[in-house]
Amino acid sequence: MTGRMAGLIVAGVMALTGAAAFGQGVRMERIMAGLDEPWGLAFMPGGGFLVTERGGDLTLVRNGKAQRVSGVPQVYDSGQGGLLDIMVPKDFATSREVFVSFAKAQGGGAGTALGRGRLSADGTALEGFEVIYEMDPGSSGGRHFGSRIVEGADGLIYLTIGERGDRPAAQDLSRENGSVVRLARDGTVPKDNPFAGRAGAQPEIWSYGHRNPQGAALDGQGRLWVVEHGAQGGDELNLVRKGANYGWPVISYGRHYSGARIGEGTAKDGMEQPVRYWDPSIAPSGLMFYSGKLWPEWKGQVFVGSLKFDMISRLSADGRTELERIETRETSRVRDVREAPDGTIWFLSVGEGAVYRMRPAQ
Repeated sequence: MTGRMAGLIVAGVMALTGAAAFGQGVRMERIMAGLDEPWGLAFMPGGGFLVTERGGDLTLVRNGKAQRVSGVPQVYDSGQGGLLDIMVPKDFATSREVFVSFAKAQGGGAGTALGRGRLSADGTALEGFEVIYEMDPGSSGGRHFGSRIVEGADGLIYLTIGERGDRPAAQDLSRENGSVVRLARDGTVPKDNPFAGRAGAQPEIWSYGHRNPQGAALDGQGRLWVVEHGAQGGDELNLVRKGANYGWPVISYGRHYSGARIGEGTAKDGMEQPVRYWDPSIAPSGLMFYSGKLWPEWKGQVFVGSLKFDMISRLSADGRTELERIETRETSRVRDVREAPDGTIWFLSVGEGAVYRMRPAQ
């Protein structure tokens, strides 16, 4: 066992000693520490969780102990690329499948990819791992890979992909840059995808015109939402619709980092408006709709992590109004936000290299 793994186990054992009071009736608890760029979090049926680190490590934590999981794909660890999100499907108890997204080397560049493997009975390995989807090659640099994985209410897989810093590509249906793709569990294309069968279009695309969506989640009605990075200003919360165009880089509420105007303005026929936008940018990553299980007053509300302002933005159920900014030492560069099966709220802090949970103080 490596010294680093031993450190992770100690952090897990000490979880409840790191608690801190927050707000009205809310308590922060450190569950795990010693992580390097934690990116994605998924809960296991029957207890425990899986967490990814961007450098390529996957760790299973259960019964207060952490163990590294082998069989993870080789990742393109550069810039914003690496091992990204993780998703445990609803049928895990019978399928044992785990899905991960990652930046995959492609010749001189890299692209967002999705793969699946079966978690071994002892939790030490992803067995039979296979890449079931990767965006077409052609993008270089280390920016804007996305990428969140959501199991839809229809049982299909939705994967968010950034435009890889190639702005015009987000409007080009022949490329997957800047899109949400929709796939069957084996990576094949559902026949009712909006661009399936259209000449010159990528059939996996479900929606397009996105910049860099790093949060995705279903609401209580089973609808898919994404939150995405703008440029200087213009981060967006979007309700995703089949075949819709979300406008980047033709319309935006932000500006280029140079201060120059982006595209044609803030609106154009045939392009969707965001439900909400942030200016200045908060650098959003992670998105959650809360069930209200432990905090009934928060039922249906939206939680968005912020990498820039070290907080979690709590929004009204319609997503239009920011009700609170949860700001504590623990909320340092929040990468992911998740509701656990017991109704507690968990988040990944990149700044603290840790997994935290929020629970009622009593």
